[in-house]
Order: sequence, then C-alpha cells, then structure tokens
Amino acid sequence: MSDIEIYQKLSANIEKVIQGQSSAIRKLLAAFFSGGHVLLEDVPGTGKTTLAKALAKSIDVDFQRIQFTPDLLPTDILGVSIFNQRDHDFEFHPGPIFSNILLADEINRASPRTQSALLEAMGERQVSIERNNYQLDDLFFVIATQNPVEYHGTYPLPEAQMDRFAMRFKLGYVTEDEEVAILEKQKDHHPIELLESCVNKEDVVNLKKKVININVSDEVKRYVVKLMRATRDSEGILNGASPRASLSIMKAAQALALFDGMDYVSPDHVQEIAISVISHRIMMNFQSRFSGNNRDQIIDDILSKTPVPI
Repeated sequence: MSDIEIYQKLSANIEKVIQGQSSAIRKLLAAFFSGGHVLLEDVPGTGKTTLAKALAKSIDVDFQRIQFTPDLLPTDILGVSIFNQRDHDFEFHPGPIFSNILLADEINRASPRTQSALLEAMGERQVSIERNNYQLDDLFFVIATQNPVEYHGTYPLPEAQMDRFAMRFKLGYVTEDEEVAILEKQKDHHPIELLESCVNKEDVVNLKKKVININVSDEVKRYVVKLMRATRDSEGILNGASPRASLSIMKAAQALALFDGMDYVSPDHVQEIAISVISHRIMMNFQSRFSGNNRDQIIDDILSKTPVPI
C-alpha cells in the first residue's frame, strides 16, 4: 500500500464506528504518525473513548486501557515489583503503560500524583522504577480522555502534563442526520464489536518514517516560531506556548502534508492544527478570563495578524 492508501484505509476503518468526525480522526492520526499524544476533552457521551478504541482495533498492535479513578495509584500504571519466594528476589511486573497504544480514560478523575506517573513516559518514552530505567516501544502513543473541569470529581491537569500532549481537541455533537444514523447502526450491536485491524505495525512504522522526511521550508519554520512567540507577547496571556509546541505543530503538519499527498508543509497545514496544538498550552491572566476571552479566540486573532509566507 502507498502512504496515502494506509492513511485512507485507517481513516475509513475508524469512520465505520465514528460518524461525522472526519476532522477529529484526521487530527488524531496526524498526532499518532508524528509521534505526539492526544487529549480528547468533551462532555460525556460524545464518543471520546470509542474513537480511541477504534484506532487501537484498526491497528494490529498491543493496546491497553486504564480507567482513571480517584483511588488509582502510580503503580497501577507503571507496574510493581513482587517478591518471588522461589528465587528469593523481587520480580518486576510491568503495568499497562508497557503497550503500543494506551487509553487513559477520564484522566482527570485521578489525583495529580497519579496523573504525573505519565509524565516521563510521554516525554521520553521511558519509565524509571526503583532505580531502573525501562524503555517503551517507539510506537508508544497515549490517548487521554477527560471531562470538562467543571464536572464533579475532576482534577485539573497540571501545566507540565498538558504540555506533554501534542494536541487537545473536542469531538462535539454530530448533526441530526448523523445521530439518526448512529441509532440505526447500534440498533442490534455496537459496530466496534465487528471492527478488525486493517494495517499492521510495519505499515505504521514505515509511514512514521515517511512523515519525518516531509520537507519544511525555512519560511514555514519561521512562521511557526512567530506564531509561538506571538502567544508569549500577546496581551491577556500569562504564559505562552513552549518550544515543545513549535515542534509539535511542525511534526503534525508534516503528517497532514503526507496525508494530502504533498512532499512539503504549507502554511495551511500549520493553520489547520494551530488551535489544537496551542490552546491547551497557554495560560490566560485574570483580566483576560474575567473579560470573557477564551484561548481559541486569542489564537484565532494571532493567526489573522501573523503574516503568512508565500
């Protein structure tokens, strides 16, 4: 299969389960193939968990799910050493983090201490346990879901944790016709029960290598940096986007270019994912929040004011 065929086949397979979310699927796959992690934030029942499971079932790789709860401990994620009486030694039992695709479901229902167990894994693809370092697979990918922070029983994710996610976006409600189609499809069973893998690990690895080779001109790199610097200098923003955000947007834009059959990144690719990459990384000051501004509006304003390279 060609690069575009792999993407199209994977996207079409996921759309068998998730209807009316082609933009979300495109962003999810852009993050996946560019080596980033994704945070899905929306109200309950919009398909966040189903989207993550659909991606995992569409690829023939190891998948693990963790249901985050207030009593979840870091060892429940990373693993624990148990004394082996036969060998008179401690034996490490790896936790669910040792997988290819990890679904951290309702991540903001666990305590900040437990949430932080993912920090090293997401940033460096390794975990440090009892003075030992364990490497994670190169395909290690976290899809986290969370309900809005106003909901009962939720803890806000710390800034360092938020910065580890390449993208954060919402699914939103589908159209009336799409919702009717969902009811029809799930009349007898959920379509995810019949979903089968359509690509293998080798296909994914090859496509990830191709993404890296997509050309990013000096003009587009400077455009990305100007956008990030504008968030740091913008009135109403207390903390702007970090250099990690610049890397995330460049890499995800490379994946989008590959999906579109192009061998170079255009400013359109950068603009397409700018809000999803930047919004969760900036912190507004009190006056800006009090005035009713939101992060998406601020980023939209920055995009409209930043000169686009020709």
